[in-house]
Amino acid sequence: GMQSHLQALLSLYKLFCPEQVTITLPGKMKTYFKNSEGPWKAAITAVRQRNQGPSPLSQAVFLGTSRPQSRKRKWNAQLVIPASSTSTNHLEEGREKNQVYLYSTNESLPVEQLRTFPQLLQNMHCLEFPSQMGSVLTNPLLLHYMNCVKDESIYLRLYYWMGQMLQEECPWCVVENRYEEEFKSFLETVYKAECFLQEGLSACEEFLYKTLPLWDGFCCRSEVLRLVSWIPLSSFSDIKPYLYNPLAQLFFTSSIYFKCSVIETLKELLQNWLNCNVIQVDLEFSS
Repeated sequence: GMQSHLQALLSLYKLFCPEQVTITLPGKMKTYFKNSEGPWKAAITAVRQRNQGPSPLSQAVFLGTSRPQSRKRKWNAQLVIPASSTSTNHLEEGREKNQVYLYSTNESLPVEQLRTFPQLLQNMHCLEFPSQMGSVLTNPLLLHYMNCVKDESIYLRLYYWMGQMLQEECPWCVVENRYEEEFKSFLETVYKAECFLQEGLSACEEFLYKTLPLWDGFCCRSEVLRLVSWIPLSSFSDIKPYLYNPLAQLFFTSSIYFKCSVIETLKELLQNWLNCNVIQVDLEFSS
C-alpha cells in the first residue's frame, strides 16, 4: 500500500523528474525532506536586502532546518542577559540584606546573597544556581562554581538558553534583524565567559559550525573570530567542512586585514588546544 514516507519519496522524485513518476499523489502530505537550498536562499536574501532594501517576498530561513522569525520586540526591549536570581520563591524573613549565613546541608544559599569569594568557599555545599542560567555569564563567582561542580545538567541548561538566543538574534541568519550592536555585546560577553572558564561552550561551537557558511566575514567580525579561537579540539575531518572551508572561502576573497585576523585566530586556537591538552596530560599523570 501507499505508505506516507514512500509517498514523500515519490513526491520528491516527481519534483525533479516528473516524467519518471506517473501515478497520482495526494496534494497535502507531511514534509519528510528539508529544503537543502535554505542556507543559500537566506544568504542571497540578506545580501539583496543590504544592497537594494527589503524585499516584500523575503522570508527568514535559518540553515534550512527551521524558520525562526526575529523576536517581536517592544519598542524599548533589548537583548539583555538576565540578572542572577534564585529559583526559590520565598526566602526566610527577618534577615538583613548584607549579612552572611552559613546554611545547613539541607538548605540552599540564594545567589542574591553571594557577594565574595570567601562566601562561595563557605557555602559551596549549599549553593543554588539561578533560575535563569544565562545570568552566570556575567557573574564570576557563579562561573567559578560552575567550573568546580562540572554538573552536566548545568551545562545543558546553559546550552539550551544560549542556543536559542544565538539562533534568534544572529544578524546574518535572521532576516530583518536590526540589532547588530546588541548581538556584538552578547558575543563579547560569551567570549569573556569562555576565557574565564578556559574552555569553549558547546552551544557556541554549534552556532559557529552552523552559521560560518552564511557569514559574510564583516558582520561582528572580531567577536566571531574570538569565539572561533575557543572551539574544542576534535579531528581534522570533523572540523574541516565546518570551520576551515568557510574561512578559506572568505580568506581568499577578502582584504589583507581579514587574512591577518584569520591567521591570528587560528594561532590562538592552536594555543588554546595545546594548553587544554597539557592540563589533561598533567591530570592523567597525577592520577
